[in-house]
Amino acid sequence: MRKTPLNIEELSSIVVDCSYKIHVEIGPGLLESVYEIVLAKLLEDRGLKVQRQFPISIHLMGMHFEEGFRADLIVEQSLLVEIKSLQALSMVHSKQVLTYLRLLKLPLGLLINFSASTFKEGCKRIVNDHKDLNSSRLRVNQKPEE
Repeated sequence: MRKTPLNIEELSSIVVDCSYKIHVEIGPGLLESVYEIVLAKLLEDRGLKVQRQFPISIHLMGMHFEEGFRADLIVEQSLLVEIKSLQALSMVHSKQVLTYLRLLKLPLGLLINFSASTFKEGCKRIVNDHKDLNSSRLRVNQKPEE
């Protein structure tokens, strides 16, 4: 195990590196669940703690639901990774990740589509109140809780 915890950017870099290797080695055409299990294993082999199908609770209309959503991967309890295997991503997929980030109060998520023609086209960073990054396309700065 690691002696010092990695920051969110270091974690993101490791996930992108492992995902790129999967994209090159395996290519498109498999189910999301296959990419999820392979990516989780590669990250664990790098000494990272990975939680698969992580339940996300929601509060709506005065009701609480423990498992409203499920995130594909949570890495080191700080980075969300949502995996797709689609012909093309749409804006709803980015919004899904942003919603998960808000509910989990996490700063950064990766949306990775393994069926994209290039890895660059299929890998998106989604930011929720991540102050160390100024160049993200999707950026939400929430007001601090009082």
